[in-house]
Amino acid sequence: MMQSASPIAEAVPHTVAASDPYAACSQLAREHYENFPVGRLVPKKLRPHVHAVYAFARVADDLADEGYADPRTKSNGSAPTESERLEVFRAYRHAWQNALEGKEYDPTYAWIFKPLQRSKAELDLPDSLFTDLLSAFEQDIVQRRYETFPEVLDYCRRSANPIGRLVLLIHGERSAELAHLSDAICTGLQLANFWQDVSVDLGKDRIYIPQIDLRRLGVSEEDLFSGSATPNFRNCLRYQTERAWKLFQEGESLPRHLPRPLSWEIRLTWLGGTEILRKIDRLNYDTLSQRPTVSKFDFLRLGLQAFLGQ
Repeated sequence: MMQSASPIAEAVPHTVAASDPYAACSQLAREHYENFPVGRLVPKKLRPHVHAVYAFARVADDLADEGYADPRTKSNGSAPTESERLEVFRAYRHAWQNALEGKEYDPTYAWIFKPLQRSKAELDLPDSLFTDLLSAFEQDIVQRRYETFPEVLDYCRRSANPIGRLVLLIHGERSAELAHLSDAICTGLQLANFWQDVSVDLGKDRIYIPQIDLRRLGVSEEDLFSGSATPNFRNCLRYQTERAWKLFQEGESLPRHLPRPLSWEIRLTWLGGTEILRKIDRLNYDTLSQRPTVSKFDFLRLGLQAFLGQ
């Protein structure tokens, strides 16, 4: 049986300043292998709050997402079972709920929860956004297929949109209109990541392309798992990327309503997401045999564009 605390303990950065309650969260934000430069383009005084939110979401996502056995291979090894993964994740969720209620919880989680509770109180961050994140991450453990596009959008509403809203709130932006624009960008970015990572998700037996679209456009799961980018698959993925483009277009104006440097960060996020979609297009929508990525050169180029407001 897996021990609930061990994955969290492995995530704890080892060299931190004990006098800084946010130090472990900040170190994780700097060092995690999936790290986009988290909090680099926000005022220094706000970075600890961004890092605390990042650590909370990053660890929860890793608990739900890491160590899956690839169904395309026979070497499933010692990957955790669904029930074992749920046990670990629900221990994390239960500890967070206890923290919110002022109850005792596993001290293994204190390096995340204590600074995050401080940020929540100082900035009046709503519990619902954290609850939504956890519900989406838990869903990733138990749900591997999505029948319709609205189901995918509902997942994005809970997995991606809370992050954008939290970033706005940390910066003191509480407009419902800005939150709506942020939701469009965040959902667009989540979709772009899905279509970028079709082959990666297949390795976890996950398919985010709606089943109704696969059937309608003549794409079988056998095609997907064989890595066969048939004309039907390319047509299906083109259709999915068009949906993501519409969302990016809907949210494009958000940076113009925000102060610098937050506007730069949001613009860079927008540019990064749309760059993924452009790269998918250049691959002729074959993300089964190739995974499009944003290179360091791309990142520098996009960063300059964001700074210049292009």
